[in-house]
Amino acid sequence: MISRRPRRAPVLVVVALAALAIVAVRSFREPVLRAAGWALVVNEPVASADIIVLSIDSGSAGALEAADLVQSGISKRVAVFMELPNVEEDEFIRRGVPYEDAGVGQIRQLRSLGVTNVVRISGIDGTEGGGRVLQAWCDEHQLRSIVFVATKDHSRRSRRVLDRAMKGLPTRVTVQPAHYSSFDPDRWWETRDGVRTEIVELQKLLLDVVLHPMSF
Repeated sequence: MISRRPRRAPVLVVVALAALAIVAVRSFREPVLRAAGWALVVNEPVASADIIVLSIDSGSAGALEAADLVQSGISKRVAVFMELPNVEEDEFIRRGVPYEDAGVGQIRQLRSLGVTNVVRISGIDGTEGGGRVLQAWCDEHQLRSIVFVATKDHSRRSRRVLDRAMKGLPTRVTVQPAHYSSFDPDRWWETRDGVRTEIVELQKLLLDVVLHPMSF
């Protein structure tokens, strides 16, 4: 009687090779995706500073990060950017209804978290505008050091913008990614929001590199 066992060997080999290929592709893919995620994020040591500054888009994550930094003794003061008035805000004001923009919301959150020493920085219209306003504001107040809190996905580009804006000033700037921001550089590809954030922010970062190749 002829055994059929040898006939199974080629099938098992094919299955084993297919499984190995899948594992190999996955083991190669995930490090590349993680590297792409971490390309958006800075990791800098944080030391005591004159003030903590929240980026205009850091939201609740920024307020939480600032409160933790105050609690840990990095600084007692926090600065918040105000947004420039827009059509919505103007209409609310015209109707006599209070309107809470992102900056006002952060101030309210900070106070609810026990941060009482909060100052306002004049309105800005984006990341580049924020860098210019911050440069003038730090120069006016003769600040020696600040910790700038940004969302994780925005921290690398913020670093580049601030390097350009603060060039020539003695102010030491440390960029701190907010720990509670939703972007996860190790798993961003697993959610639709993560994929959208990675694509949008990586495009912005690459454009910044193209436009400012010597940004330091």
